[in-house]
Amino acid sequence: MRSSETLNEPKSHKKSFFPQFQNTVAVLLSNPAAVSLKGQLESAVERLGNRARRVLNLDLPSASNATPPFARITLESGGMTPLSIEKRLSGIPVYALSNAAGEFVLVSGMRTGRSLGLLCLKREDAESLLNQMKSMNQEMREGSKVVAVSLDKVFQLKVDGVAFRLIPDPEQVLNAAKMKDGEVLHDFPGVPVFQSKSLILRSQGKSYRPAFFRKEDLEDSLHKASSEQRKFNPSWRKGDIEVFVLEQIVSTMKGSSTSDWDDILFIPPGFNEANPAKGDKT
Repeated sequence: MRSSETLNEPKSHKKSFFPQFQNTVAVLLSNPAAVSLKGQLESAVERLGNRARRVLNLDLPSASNATPPFARITLESGGMTPLSIEKRLSGIPVYALSNAAGEFVLVSGMRTGRSLGLLCLKREDAESLLNQMKSMNQEMREGSKVVAVSLDKVFQLKVDGVAFRLIPDPEQVLNAAKMKDGEVLHDFPGVPVFQSKSLILRSQGKSYRPAFFRKEDLEDSLHKASSEQRKFNPSWRKGDIEVFVLEQIVSTMKGSSTSDWDDILFIPPGFNEANPAKGDKT
């Protein structure tokens, strides 16, 4: 997803970018280069038709499933296929808005006529956006709600005239920005994911590098792994946690026959995965 120049001129399937992250909804409302969100909502709230609804399965895999999606992943040889990439993203929730008819709500640019689908990594941000919409558009007040969408479905979407934008968790953007040479930056070029060289998962003779959408989840996993092995590895405190951009990782997976990311394992936010096999170095 490319950097979003304005809300009026979304660029499809490129890296997302927002200039501030202290309050995601405030960013959308205060973007000086964009027509006001109020004007866009009042003049052009659109519905995504049946073509996209067939792709957007609004139900995540059942939480009662004993085997989480990432546990079923197998490493591919000779590069990553689209299906393999989708498996890596399966079970990661993002949050969209739907109307009373169960259709995905879009924001439209007044000048271009193109539509923007906003997908939040944090449910609270989607709820705030919904409240803003309800206050501005009467049609949104009845039956509209926040729905969870699996991230692999988002990367499958290809709808003419529609650009989809991932809105990162503002707290994690701040965590990522602080990690860049210790300097607090005003922006971060996409959705941050966090990894540590000290945490490797092994399953059926395969090694995987877990990538977390919340820095706190990675830190908890490192603490638990150290505790379970009855030792403490202090190296992770300084320089051992690294931050990457989700959109850039996916782009690399798609564009190369051999990828440095073919052993990545995306961990859903809030999921504590800290059970490396005995003998792993953490």
